[in-house]
Amino acid sequence: MGGEIMNLIKVCLSVLSSLCYSYFIVSKIPKGKFRFISLLPIFLLFIALPLLLSSAILSGITAFFITWLATFRLALFSFDSGPLSSGPSKSLLVFIAVACLPIKIKPNQQQPSRRDHRDTPKLPINFAVKVFVFGVLVGFNQYKELVHPKIFLGLLCCQVFLFMEVLFSLCSALVRCATGLEVEQPSDEPYLSTSLQDFWGRRWNLMVTNLLRHTVYKPVKSAAETVVSERWSPLPAVVATFLVSGLMHELMFYYVNGVRPSWELTSFFVLHGVCLVVEVGVKSVFSGRWRLPWAASVPLTMGFVVATSFWLFFPPLIRAGADTRVMEEVKFLFEPMREKIPLLNTTMP
Repeated sequence: MGGEIMNLIKVCLSVLSSLCYSYFIVSKIPKGKFRFISLLPIFLLFIALPLLLSSAILSGITAFFITWLATFRLALFSFDSGPLSSGPSKSLLVFIAVACLPIKIKPNQQQPSRRDHRDTPKLPINFAVKVFVFGVLVGFNQYKELVHPKIFLGLLCCQVFLFMEVLFSLCSALVRCATGLEVEQPSDEPYLSTSLQDFWGRRWNLMVTNLLRHTVYKPVKSAAETVVSERWSPLPAVVATFLVSGLMHELMFYYVNGVRPSWELTSFFVLHGVCLVVEVGVKSVFSGRWRLPWAASVPLTMGFVVATSFWLFFPPLIRAGADTRVMEEVKFLFEPMREKIPLLNTTMP
């Protein structure tokens, strides 16, 4: 445990020093290829840093924050684009937060707001409920051999959703407390999605959606317009965006699992990209003349997302034992709460 903490400290110091270099030195280099080249050592470092950690949770979170978010945002920064370049000039603290945390500062905030000492930023009202339900679901993992595999996969879906919600909420609250800036919601009730376009484009993990829009979708769309008409150029851009997302998920889970990718995760995202293209095409044919009612579109959409995740997303994680490793670490984190919450004692061994 002591060695893992020391490695985590090394990772944090490396990230902070890299972002200070980007803030004070790289920002002075003219935008374009020279600024991008100056950031190449940082990109390589951010790819290597998660490998220093043996904890599944720490390596996974570090990979997501640094290898994915920070690397992509710094790549945009090298061309004077993206959240690190947009808006008013940023302090070092805001620059670091925007670079590597799953947040998006609300627009039109010139300066951090001055808060009264009694006006403490609060987490969403349902945050405690999400943490509690997540803890209970984690405890039920010990009974996975006794339940139907599909039921276990359903619980795993809920655990992943709640874990991401709790993590994003903590990051948002940390930024509000440290900077006084308001941040946008990372997700918007994805379980109420009425279509794949609604789920991926407007509801689930909006920080990554926005990042991929600027780093993959727009460049590919612009390139495609030189080959096909503007009407059809979004189609290859959508598939390319989902392909990159799939490859990044393969990389994230490599850090967690430590096993060679099976490409099932990439297949999951490419499948959704192709289906989204078909969905957009069908919508354009009907042109709003006919639309499924909400009571039908939500179950169909979420049913497709859940069914395909059962088929392609979760199996490689379960085969590698990543779910067991993560849940054992989560149980360790919940250990101090067991005496205060009796229900956790009944669900956790």
